Amino acid sequence: MPGPRTPRRRRPAAPRVALSTSSVYPLGCAAAFATAAQLGYDGVEVMVWTDPLTREAGALRRLVEHHGVPVVSVHAPTLLVTQRVWGTDPWEKVDRSLDLAAELGAGTVVLHPPFRWQRDYARGFADGVALREERTGLRLAVENMYPWKAGARSREVEAYLPHWDPVPQPYDHVTLDLSHTATAGSDALSMAASLGPRLTQLHLADGSGAPRDEHLVPGRGTQPCGEVLEALATRGFAGDVVVEVSTRRADDERRDLDLAESLAFARLHLAPVSS
Repeated sequence: MPGPRTPRRRRPAAPRVALSTSSVYPLGCAAAFATAAQLGYDGVEVMVWTDPLTREAGALRRLVEHHGVPVVSVHAPTLLVTQRVWGTDPWEKVDRSLDLAAELGAGTVVLHPPFRWQRDYARGFADGVALREERTGLRLAVENMYPWKAGARSREVEAYLPHWDPVPQPYDHVTLDLSHTATAGSDALSMAASLGPRLTQLHLADGSGAPRDEHLVPGRGTQPCGEVLEALATRGFAGDVVVEVSTRRADDERRDLDLAESLAFARLHLAPVSS
């Protein structure tokens, strides 16, 4: 008589792959939801921008319901080009982003570290992030950035406080952006490994190592995008992968092809390997 069967170990589900609304710029937020639904993305990250729809919970809920695509995260307006969105107080921007995420059922807010000239904000940044996470139960995932280049000799300028690299900082949650690792000359695989469970979200893009932030389609630059995704899949990464690529110079057909390629790249490298 055969003995009891050994139960099969269930393989972890692959992480969700979401589309950043910035990936369809200069088209608006509504176009991002339509594109995500059409191409089969698992969700959307809303980049809070000058587009009024990105700041209106009611309108965003209607887009979610209409397209059947959830909001997985909100990107706070902490970029240089969004310095006047929701006023100029950086903590107000963060708090309103947290409120928006809570209204939409998104568990993560992505934000950049303070600029060097935001000294008061920077002084209490780590503590302010931790206090808000404890108060809201949401994740504030601080994104890696890069040194700026200045002058004819491309002298590096430290534009962020306490630093553009979040790995040694005391943040509980971090977003790793693979276009930013290219610009900074960082080792993306090493950063992902060092962050361990603190890595909450991956911004999937590529870069050539140029001194500007490129956000290329993954596989078109020098970053180990596939290796990073495979490493995350192997260790059972429970966060989200968000495609954040630049299509601003593409026509509608080229944009859809680039975003479909990015999704296929992510799914291929995140697929669980059969044992």
